[in-house]
Amino acid sequence: MYNGRPMRMIIANRLNDGRVVFYKAGGGWDIDIAAGAVIEVEAEEAGLFAAAKADEAGCKVVDPQLIDVQVDGGKPRPVAIREAIRAFGPTI
Repeated sequence: MYNGRPMRMIIANRLNDGRVVFYKAGGGWDIDIAAGAVIEVEAEEAGLFAAAKADEAGCKVVDPQLIDVQVDGGKPRPVAIREAIRAFGPTI
């Protein structure tokens, strides 16, 4: 947690095939949530989100969003059920 908030990640859908993707720390996108950048420092959030929005403007992804995550055993997991379903698939 930082500033009383959970850590965050950036999630979007890849424009060419609709897959859910996660923004990586070095730039670019990956379908594996474990490869996504976990934002622990609030000051980094704006810069990473601006880069994600630039990828949206460049037609790489659509609708980038910041999501709250918890890290359990070194692996990020979305806090909201909607985002968990997007990341891991439907619940059964």
